[in-house]
This record gives sequence, structure tokens and C-alpha cells, in this order.
Amino acid sequence: MDYVRRLSIPVASVLAAALAVSSCASVHTLHDFRTDGCSFFPEGDAEAPARWSDCCVSHDMAYWQGGTADERRSADGSLRDCVLARTGRQDLANRMYRGVRFSGAPLLPTTFRWGYGWGYGRGYEALVPEERRQAEEQLAAYRRAHPDDALTTSTSTPAQMTP
Repeated sequence: MDYVRRLSIPVASVLAAALAVSSCASVHTLHDFRTDGCSFFPEGDAEAPARWSDCCVSHDMAYWQGGTADERRSADGSLRDCVLARTGRQDLANRMYRGVRFSGAPLLPTTFRWGYGWGYGRGYEALVPEERRQAEEQLAAYRRAHPDDALTTSTSTPAQMTP
């Protein structure tokens, strides 16, 4: 029994170190872009079921790549402005804005948090030029694979997109 106790400390240390290294590596690995549209929210209304869906896809592009807190605020504001332009409904646009401000924080363990394209734990880290290049390449590939998507005609970054 004493042997097991002496062995368990080094084994636990090695496992903890391996976990820490694997977590750090994934924080700097950009996963393929994916979107779920308007996470847990309708894509449109009864009259036009996808009325603001493209607003959500653009917002997902910004959230997927992440960045600074200011970039997140800008992306959320762009979502609000896009929904308002599509619907003319300030109440709806504000509700969606509050929803993403509340539920999209980078430290929440969700699939739609700020910076969800990176491993968990990145937070509000600015993208370095190489990371920005990776994100642009992946978004270009997404646009090529989804030519009917309204966003494929834009060359702007998601934070710069307007309705």
C-alpha cells in the first residue's frame, strides 16, 4: 500500500502536466469554422423564417475567431444593427444584443462563447497576424463551400460587416 501512495504522486503530477500542456496547445489551435445560426434563438419570424439568419452567421464568424473585448463589443453591436435593419424592431434587436452580451462571455463553457474556434480558456486575447491569416483562410474556405450564403459576397471581416 505504501508503494501505491509513493507512485500515485508522480503519476498524478505527470497527468496534471500533460493536461496542462494539451490545454495550452488547444488554446492556440484554430478549429474549423462552424455555425449554428442564431444559437437558441429563432432565425426569423413567421413571415420570413430566415429574416435575420445571415446576421447570426456573421456574428458567429466574429465569435468563432474571437479577439479583444472591444472586438466582441463591436461584433455584438453589429448583430444588433443588422437585426434592426432587417426587422425595424428595436426591441428584438436589443433583446438579441443583451442575450449575446450575457451568454457569449469567453470563460463560459459553451459552444458559442467568444473565441469558440480556439480551445477553451483563450479569453480576450488579440489575434496575432498568423492567427488572423488562419482565420481569414478558413472563412474564405467556408464562403467557397457555401456560395449561396449571403455573406459569401463580402470581403470584410465579421466585425466590419454591416447589414
